Amino acid sequence: MNSLTEPKIAIADLRTDSDRLWESLMELAKLGATAKGGVNRQALTDLERQGRDLFIQWCRAEGCTIRIDNIGNIFARREGSDPNAKTVMAGSHLDSQPTGGKYDGCFGVLSGLEVIRTLNQHNITTQSPIEVVAWTNEEGCRFPPCMMGSGVFTGELEFDAMMARTDADGVTVSDALDAIHYRGSDNVSPSEIKAYFEPHIEQGPILEDTDTTIGVVIGGLGQKWFDLTLTGLEAHAGPTPMNLRRDAMMGAAEVTQALNRIANEHQPHGRGTVGCMTLHPGSRNVIPGQVKMTLDMRHWEPEALISMGQAVEAAVEEICQRHGLAYELTPTADFAPEYFNKECVDAVRQGIEKLELSHMDIISGAGHDAMFVGRVAPAAMIFIPCKDGISHNEIESATPEHVHAGCNVLLHAMLDAAGTDADLAE
Repeated sequence: MNSLTEPKIAIADLRTDSDRLWESLMELAKLGATAKGGVNRQALTDLERQGRDLFIQWCRAEGCTIRIDNIGNIFARREGSDPNAKTVMAGSHLDSQPTGGKYDGCFGVLSGLEVIRTLNQHNITTQSPIEVVAWTNEEGCRFPPCMMGSGVFTGELEFDAMMARTDADGVTVSDALDAIHYRGSDNVSPSEIKAYFEPHIEQGPILEDTDTTIGVVIGGLGQKWFDLTLTGLEAHAGPTPMNLRRDAMMGAAEVTQALNRIANEHQPHGRGTVGCMTLHPGSRNVIPGQVKMTLDMRHWEPEALISMGQAVEAAVEEICQRHGLAYELTPTADFAPEYFNKECVDAVRQGIEKLELSHMDIISGAGHDAMFVGRVAPAAMIFIPCKDGISHNEIESATPEHVHAGCNVLLHAMLDAAGTDADLAE
């Protein structure tokens, strides 16, 4: 192993190397670097292949064995002393949005690697194996849906259907995996996992706003997505009186207002967003005859999420009747809320207490691979602040101090779950 061995140190006093982790983050960020300081390293592109190659290179330098499954998930394993023990796993993803940042996903993967580097550096043997995973296509921007790799791994998404998904150019996931040579054949099972931890930037403003270093993620919001098509009648903007119009855009505007009203009625966890909207024919002097739009609803409580969906459906029907519109409302995603494993969450809290860091419980509003993993194995997440709560943006930023703090929490949570052969390094 390439890491330098250091003198014995009490496990409670163990810390990761802040500079080493930061340097790795910055080195990975060179792959797909953008002019504004972000990255464009979309899933299964050659740039993402380069990121995968670099990650594997670093893991092999630490003595890890590498497994790659049929959807391209990468598992880097450091063996433990107990050959029958289940693995303690950490990870996230290496792919980015087209205008992504340096930390989203990468922080989780490289924090897991830094844990392994630290254990090697101090010659610490864990009872359980330590494993770091880089999930395929978490972002879903090139190949929908998001969290594809973890979804296939956990059985939430069907393998053949995902392999057939295409990007805007008609390239399938299957062809893209072959093009970058990351279609693996290793059989990795969720039954191997004792505990899974995923460090991540918050992607929201709560931690920064409260001057809190660590978010103890107790779960994630459930999601309901719909595609909505409203069809009226395009007509000349001048001669057509207001009371005789079948204006699809008026319907879309009222649906947007209704969605926001319904979300506000289901606080504190209700969320409602219209993220995409296209008008036909798209001419300034033609009343829109058709609007296609997306609806995104989220909530922490399953019953509330169902209620929000029902309320939106009723609102769409009423609005369309009033404006003389036809509509097609198609469900596109339905993810139940995720409640993370108590023992894993407690391991995170214990790590925070050892490190004497400020912290608070938090619920993730975004989807993460941990939410799929948590359905088949014990899981939890660790959040650190990001500047202004901004993510999926080239200006996404986190401080070295927060990155280091989150990685140290991960280290001690994983050690708590994995166990060590002695209180002192051997």
